Amino acid sequence: MELNKARHAFVTGGASGIGFAIADALAAKGVPVTIADNDTEALAHVIADRSGKFRGQALDVRDRDGWIAARAASEAAFGPVDILVNNAGIGPDGRGFADMDPKSFDRMIAINLVGVFNGVSTFAAALREQGRGHIVNVSSTAGLTFSPQGAGAYTVAKHGVVSMSETLRTELAPYGVGVSVLCPGLVDTNLPRSTARISGDPTGAAARMPEGSIDPAIAGKLVARAIERNEPYVLTHPEYWPGVEMRLRAIEAAFHAQSEN
Repeated sequence: MELNKARHAFVTGGASGIGFAIADALAAKGVPVTIADNDTEALAHVIADRSGKFRGQALDVRDRDGWIAARAASEAAFGPVDILVNNAGIGPDGRGFADMDPKSFDRMIAINLVGVFNGVSTFAAALREQGRGHIVNVSSTAGLTFSPQGAGAYTVAKHGVVSMSETLRTELAPYGVGVSVLCPGLVDTNLPRSTARISGDPTGAAARMPEGSIDPAIAGKLVARAIERNEPYVLTHPEYWPGVEMRLRAIEAAFHAQSEN
C-alpha cells in the first residue's frame, strides 16, 4: 500500500528496538503512529520526545480485553488503523524442552505467538471490511530454520508466527489487505532487558544473549519498504541463509526418499 495514504499505524512493542524503528520509519513517511507497549516508563520517555505523529498506549499483548480498549482509544485519537505491526516479544529462556519450566513455555507462547493472534483478531476483520491495509508480524530467522540450543519454545512460537502470516496473507489478499512477516537475525535491541523484566530471567539466558549485529533502523526501513511493495517476507541478515537452506534441503531429501520407495 502507499504509505502516504495510510491513516494510522498501530505498533506493539513500539517503545524500543525494532518496534520503535518501524514506528519511526512509518512516521517519516507521514503516518500517524500509536506506539503500544507494556513498559510504561519507556513508553512515556518515547512519547515525551515526540509530538503530533505519535501517541502512547499501554498494552500487554496477552490481554484480549486490553486489545479492544487499546483499539478504541487509539482510533478515537488517530482514526481507523490501516497498518498493524505485531512486534512485541521476549527472548529464549535458555532451557531445552526436557528441563523447561512449563510456566516459561506458556509465557513464551502467550506473548510471542498468541499475542500476535490477539492483534490479528482485533484488527484483521476491520481491515478486510475496509478493503485496504497491511499487517506485519514479527517472527525471527529462528522461525525459518532449526532451533538453536536452549531456544526451543522461542522457535516454536516464531515458526507459528511465520505460518500464521503465510496463511493470513492468503486469506486477506482477495480483499486488498497485505501481510508481511519480518524474520530478523540478531539486531541491536534491548530484548535481553525486556525479557528479564517480564520473565525474571531465572536461568540467566537473557543476560547471555549475543549482541545484535545491525541497527534496528535498518529493519524499520525494510519493513516500510515491504509494506509499500507488499512483500511476503522481510529479512535482515542474508548471511543466515545457509541455516535456512539446510532445513529446506533436509525436507526436500525426505520427500525424495519417499518418492523412491
